[in-house]
Amino acid sequence: MLVGSSGGHLAQLVALAPWYRDRARSWVTFDTPDARSLLDGEDVVWAHHPTTRNLRNLARNLWLAVRVFRGRDVAAVVTTGAGVALPFVVVARLRGIPTVYIEVYDRIDTPTLSARLCRPFLSAMLVQWEEQRRLYPKATVVGNLL
Repeated sequence: MLVGSSGGHLAQLVALAPWYRDRARSWVTFDTPDARSLLDGEDVVWAHHPTTRNLRNLARNLWLAVRVFRGRDVAAVVTTGAGVALPFVVVARLRGIPTVYIEVYDRIDTPTLSARLCRPFLSAMLVQWEEQRRLYPKATVVGNLL
């Protein structure tokens, strides 16, 4: 399952196409024009937004995550954040599903809020720049996705 807010977070997940192309997958993102265009023909769960400082949508997405994981066989959750990531990472981890966070490429000086919140629930933390290892010393550098 690939989870990410629409826009740049989603674009970085889409860039993983060579890795996921031959794998069964589903997506969780926001129902926006760019997401509809990028994910045309894909299995998509539309999450509630906005998520920035919106506790109501955080709760709605938590309940959505519980329902989604009940009805699907998910081998792993891969996310680039932002707000939609936390409920899906938490529920996945509680169900024993591996969780992988890929820090976005444009944050090299400070960690993102979603990475900080998700970190206790992660199986693996990946970064795109060697400089990001200063923020996440145990992370694996995978290189730039875009």
